[in-house]
Amino acid sequence: MNHYLLTYHLAPDYLERRPQYREPHLALAWAAVERGELVLGGAVEDPVDTALLLFAGEGPEAAEAFARADPYVTEGIVERWTVRRWATVVGKSAANPVHVDGRA
Repeated sequence: MNHYLLTYHLAPDYLERRPQYREPHLALAWAAVERGELVLGGAVEDPVDTALLLFAGEGPEAAEAFARADPYVTEGIVERWTVRRWATVVGKSAANPVHVDGRA
């Protein structure tokens, strides 16, 4: 299992336009959670110009498919998005835990 960060770069009018697309966006997100693909998601505040969604899986396909189907993307309130592998090494859910004492 690996982690992938889906990063949304939000349009300047994101907050104004979000309400009309929020319900289908959240339905898509919770469905991804139920499938075990989406771990966490939300907007970065002050300012609200970016959103981050953490996916888990063998490859980036689930995150990429999510972005392509998301009404936030298809309706243009996300200006651009990227998916990058995140090499998580610390924490109970780390994909590749590294401990100082050599434990795996």
